[in-house]
Amino acid sequence: MDSLAHDKSDRLFHMVNNAALGVFLLIVLYPLLYVVSASFSSASAVISGKVWLWPVEFSLDGYEAVFRHRMVWTGLQNTLLYTFAGTLISVLVTVLAAYPLSRNDFKGRRGFTLLFVFTMMFNGGLIPTYLLVKELGMLDTAWAMVVPAALSVWNVMIMMTYFRTSLPLELLESAQMDGCSDFTFLLRIVLPLSGPIIAVVTLFYAVDQWNQYFNALIFLKSEKLFPLQLVLRDILVQNQVSQETLGDAKTAAARQGLRELLKYSLIVVSSVPLLAIYPFVQKYFVKGMMIGSIKG
Repeated sequence: MDSLAHDKSDRLFHMVNNAALGVFLLIVLYPLLYVVSASFSSASAVISGKVWLWPVEFSLDGYEAVFRHRMVWTGLQNTLLYTFAGTLISVLVTVLAAYPLSRNDFKGRRGFTLLFVFTMMFNGGLIPTYLLVKELGMLDTAWAMVVPAALSVWNVMIMMTYFRTSLPLELLESAQMDGCSDFTFLLRIVLPLSGPIIAVVTLFYAVDQWNQYFNALIFLKSEKLFPLQLVLRDILVQNQVSQETLGDAKTAAARQGLRELLKYSLIVVSSVPLLAIYPFVQKYFVKGMMIGSIKG
């Protein structure tokens, strides 16, 4: 009787749990479906509120307007460059900072760690950062999008913890007995064994770089250097839609309808590249976040 009652309570728990997860899934999934559906609907259907779940009066006008804009392709090219170069540099400096801090034989390790943590709570502020970038000669250059955001202390802490909990000390001692230097040990042993955490940190940096627009807003003046997010911001927030983009929309109502349609098309355009990449790194993402968190 006890086992039967226990089985019933388990089934009841699973039913309630699955129902609650289903509700949360719908809450999260519906806005995404609505955005995609609205982006493939006509402007009149979006304005009149006819779009609910599926596209109404299928149309690609929003995407045509986005990709006809003179700055979209330039912004996309710049963002790809900033994301690739920025992520590469960020992962490199994060590894070079995290590995020494994970070594117990590194003199001054605690002091340097405290300095890193201190910067997570306090910083110089926007004006000193701007003056520093200006004095370094990076103002209105591509370096302004890469160097100021090159290192995240949070990612350093994550990678440092991974190195300390997942790489046994005996491995280092064995390599040193064979005459392996610290740099060779890092390149040939540490990095090959740290694929999951490198994938996680790479994803973090890539997402940050892809969505970066504030640094561009502050440090960049030339439109030819604007990233995609800043171009989309100009179109979406400031309604800077050129006559070339508007095409045949001659009336104010048509322009307003196209602007409403652009909102959803821009969201899809800016999100699809990262959504396409995520499935390929998802398994490393989960493994890298969980490994080292529990020690048996």
